[in-house]
This record gives sequence, structure tokens and C-alpha cells, in this order.
Amino acid sequence: MTEMVRFSKRPRTAAAVVLVAVFMTNLDLLIVNVALPAMGETFSEGGGGVTLGSLSWVLNAYAITFAALLVVAGRAGDRIGQRPVFLTGIAVFTLASLGCALAPNLETLVVARVVQAVGASAQIPTSLALLLATVPAERRTHATRNWAAVGGLAAAAGPVAGGLLTAVDWRWVFAVNLPIGIAALVAGRSVLPKPAARETGPLPDLLGALLLISAVTALSAALVQAPDWGWASGGTVLLLAVAVIGGAAFVYRSLRHSHPLFELDLLRLPRFGAANAGSFVFGVAFAIMLLSNVLWCQDVWQWSALRTGLALVPGPALVPVVTLLTARAAQRFGHGPLVAAGGTLFAGGMVWFACFASVTPDYWRGMLPSQLLTGTGVGLALGTLVAAGVHAVPGHRAATGSALVNSVRQISTSVGVAVLVAVVGSRVGAASLHDFRIVWCAAAVLGLATSAFGVRLSRSGGSTRRALAAST
Repeated sequence: MTEMVRFSKRPRTAAAVVLVAVFMTNLDLLIVNVALPAMGETFSEGGGGVTLGSLSWVLNAYAITFAALLVVAGRAGDRIGQRPVFLTGIAVFTLASLGCALAPNLETLVVARVVQAVGASAQIPTSLALLLATVPAERRTHATRNWAAVGGLAAAAGPVAGGLLTAVDWRWVFAVNLPIGIAALVAGRSVLPKPAARETGPLPDLLGALLLISAVTALSAALVQAPDWGWASGGTVLLLAVAVIGGAAFVYRSLRHSHPLFELDLLRLPRFGAANAGSFVFGVAFAIMLLSNVLWCQDVWQWSALRTGLALVPGPALVPVVTLLTARAAQRFGHGPLVAAGGTLFAGGMVWFACFASVTPDYWRGMLPSQLLTGTGVGLALGTLVAAGVHAVPGHRAATGSALVNSVRQISTSVGVAVLVAVVGSRVGAASLHDFRIVWCAAAVLGLATSAFGVRLSRSGGSTRRALAAST
């Protein structure tokens, strides 16, 4: 069947609208980390205090919702049309950003973050399709690279932007999305192309999405609350039981449902399974590293949000540079060696900080070398794992494979934040150097585990080709 597409009359403007919206969504994934301690101070006013565990839901509620709805929203775009789903996503994300900025308490902020994630899940899977519809076929590879580069640019800008805005008021971290979202929405209605709907089948398993949200939420809650409740308490045990039962029910439905949320049978492909396992392990380590650095700078070294943001620039700034410079190496040597090297360098960076960190600020000896090592490691491993996963599936299932890989990354973020809270403790600013060294060493171990999956990727080329041939 030939796909009918109504192209934009202003392709450059249309591409700019898509890329600006994607930048806004990606920036929000990182900018909130720097503002988290300031949020804790605001909501602690009036007595009672706010625990790190409760604050962590500002991050986890977003990540879990985004992971569960990514596939659903992508399929909705295929059925309804990419343009209306994308524009709806911008509208929802922008309104939710206003709700975040005006939140009178932590509970309201968490709810608004869930709504934000709903809007983001509608934008991300439809944005690339719209971007490709604005350019001729021979320029689609270049357009895809631009789309991917936006994520790297947002990663580099996130710490500084978060620090600058939080220095004024953390609410500006969300309020800054309003003019961007409104401008993208108004311009998008006029210039975005209108790709025709490509599917007429049912949406993926919505009950499966609910089970996934329940399982990951329960697991995160158990890890977050265990330091306060006790690991053997009834509440912790109940949450762990809900996580196990919900996860098992999700896997069961995914294997038997005609339109599962995640096509878990793809994990039987050796390289795809290894890439997803590596993405999960590395995602947990990355989340631990990112938030622990913010908490260390602001709560232990007592640095301002702006100074913290500037201190964290080198690592994220290296990610797109390393990714770009090693693109040819990935084509020549394969994904496995880059993932193995990236995991090892990341582990080295975490071990360095664990060895040389001091409660007396010493950025040049402790944090900067760690930033350079981990930033290089992330640049080598993170994008390469995603690419390995996408390239490991048959062409006609690439979109499904990409959605699964990205969902796994979001779930791992939630788990990583929860692990950090479980080790560091529940109250902001109360953790010791010993606690932080434990989580940094744990992240280092996860980095080495990522390297092991990189070795697995290197060794599974032949079996994957046979599996792909059988699946097609």
C-alpha cells in the first residue's frame, strides 16, 4: 500500500518546530535533577520536612509513565495520524508544565509530572516521523542525525539551564516551557506535514500498560520507602509482592496478547536481548550518577544550583562529541567494542570519584576527572546500545524494537533513582560520604556489567543473523 503524505509547504520551518519541541522534552529530562534540592527546600517550609524519597517521585513518576505510554502513543500516531498526536502532546506537555510551575505542594507537582509524561510520550515517537516527512528521501539520514543530535544538545544544556533557572526560582524550570510550547503549537498547526494514518488495528494492550506502571511503581516505592519503613516491614514486603505479581502478569499478557505493549519475543534475538539488558543496567548506573552528583554538590559541598550546573557541564557536553567522533568506529568495529569500552570508562569514573571525593570541595581532583571519564563512557555506550537494539531486529519491526529499547531506558531511570534513595537515605542532606561511596561503587559495578553485555554483543553476530533470517 502506498503511503499518502501531504508535505509541508515550509519544510524548514516545520523541521524547526519538530526539533524545538523535541529539545524542550529532552531538556526536561535533565533540567529537573539540578532543581530537585530547591524543590525540597520550598516544600519543607512550614515544618515537617520533605524526604529525598518523596522528592524522587518528581523524577520517577515521569519516567514510569513515559515508559508505559511510549508504545501506546506511537501506535496511536500510526492510527490517527502523526500530526494530531504530536500537537496534542505539545499542548498537554505545555499545560502540565504550567501545573508544575504553579504546584502548591509536592503531591500536586508529582501529578503534574505524570501529565507532562503523557504529553512527552505523544511527542517523541511521532516527532521523527514528522521530521522525515519534511525532507526528501535522500536527506532522511541527515534529518535523523539532527533529531538524535537534539538529545545530545539538550543533555549538554540541561545542567547549566537548570542552574540558571533555579537560581531565580525552581518553578522557572517548568515555566520556561510555556513560551516554547505555545510557539511550537501555533507554528505547528500551520506548517507541519500531514502523514496519512498507516494502521487500522487495535491499540496495544492498555491493561498491560497499567500492569507495567503498577509493577515499576511498586518496586520503586519499596526501594524508596524501605529505609524509613524497614526492609522486613509489612508495607515494604507488600510493595515488593505487588511488583513481582504485577511484573509476572505483565509478562504473561505480553506473551499471549494479540497486540502486546512490548513484543517480548524480540528479546529472544541474542543481540536485541543483550542490548536491552545492557541498556537497563547502564540506565540504572547513569541515573545513580546523575542525581548523586547533584545531591553531592548541593547538599554536601553546599554549592548553589547555578554552580552545580556549571560543575556538571563537562560530562554531558562530552556525550554528543564522543558519539559523533565514534560513529565511524561503530560501523567499522561493531557496537560491542564501543559498549564494552564505554562501560569500562564509566566504571573508572565512578571509582575515581569514590576514591578521591572529599566533604571539602575539591572539584579539580575529584569531580572533574570523574566527569570526563563518565561523560566519555556515556557517549560510547548509551547511544550505541540503542542503535544495537534497533539494528538487531528485522526492518519491519524496527519501530517496535526502538520503542522497547527506549521504554527500558526510562524504567531503568526510575530504578536507578530508587536505588540511590534506598542507599543514601530518605532525608535530603543527611547522607554521609560512606553512603555516597556505596552508590558510586554500585554504579561502577553496573558499568562493568554493561561492558560484559558489550562483549556479548560482539560474540552474538552470527547467531543474530540466523535468528533474523528465521524471523523473516
